[in-house]
Amino acid sequence: MRRQSRELSLQILFQTEFAPQMNIKDLSAVFEKTFEPSVMDYTMTVVQGVKAHIEKIDSKISTASAHWKIDRMASVDRNILRIAVYEMLMAKETLEPKIVINEAIEIAKIFGTQESSAFVNGILDQILRNERV
Repeated sequence: MRRQSRELSLQILFQTEFAPQMNIKDLSAVFEKTFEPSVMDYTMTVVQGVKAHIEKIDSKISTASAHWKIDRMASVDRNILRIAVYEMLMAKETLEPKIVINEAIEIAKIFGTQESSAFVNGILDQILRNERV
């Protein structure tokens, strides 16, 4: 269920990045008939959480990616990172980082480029190291 929610969150965040005028609730309504309510509930929690904390999330990503500006990252990679950072550090119920990172890597393999999974892994590992300091 969480995997579906993360993938759907990625798709919604990706779409709203290219069409900011799109309302998140309207976009999620397109998927409501396809997915179970529990999938949609967690999807909306993640999307709204990422949107609410976007500046903090992007700051953590930027700090961890010294050689990559966030606006130069592939949109898919950037949004996978945003979802993972939200789940690890900012959600009401933060999740075990190893689980979140593994999920992010698997989603990057599906939706990203050949390099995406390694890139996502490296950035999330660095964010975790920065948090433990």
